[in-house]
Amino acid sequence: MHCPFCRHPDSRVVDSRTTDDGTSIRRRRQCPDCSRRFTTVETCSLMVVKRSGVTEPFSRTKVINGVRKACQGRPVTEDALAQLGQRVEEAVRATGSAELTTHDVGLAILGPLQELDLVAYLRFASVYRAFDSLEDFEAAIEELRGGRDSAPDGSAAEPAATGRGPGGTPEVPQPATAAD
Repeated sequence: MHCPFCRHPDSRVVDSRTTDDGTSIRRRRQCPDCSRRFTTVETCSLMVVKRSGVTEPFSRTKVINGVRKACQGRPVTEDALAQLGQRVEEAVRATGSAELTTHDVGLAILGPLQELDLVAYLRFASVYRAFDSLEDFEAAIEELRGGRDSAPDGSAAEPAATGRGPGGTPEVPQPATAAD
């Protein structure tokens, strides 16, 4: 590391600490020539290879902005988006790879987004997986439902406890009795 003051080609590390979020290391250095101290911050670079072949640094902000579009009109807070962005970054860094494809990043987004909001998940998945037809949406919805709408014998299963009766009409709560 060159000294920023005298340009001496070497420096001595006096102190090292990880940052609060754990994504970088802060080092306090001292120049052996001029004895002045300076601080460096070291981060591990993570590169994303786009479909066009262009490589660019991973950006948590780009992940959040892409997910924000899928969440438009949904009850998703900015804090939830920030947490999702952090989870995605942690997941892609945990792979240990210095280069990822956009496909890998998209896969890392789908899991946390599914937990956050199912409608936003479907919106994002429809673009990410390039849905071409209504059948693609139906297959994705069935996958989310986990096949719980059909019984093993092929007949329709009992409706989930949604507060709706047959045909989707709202159920009217009945007063509790001593037998309940």
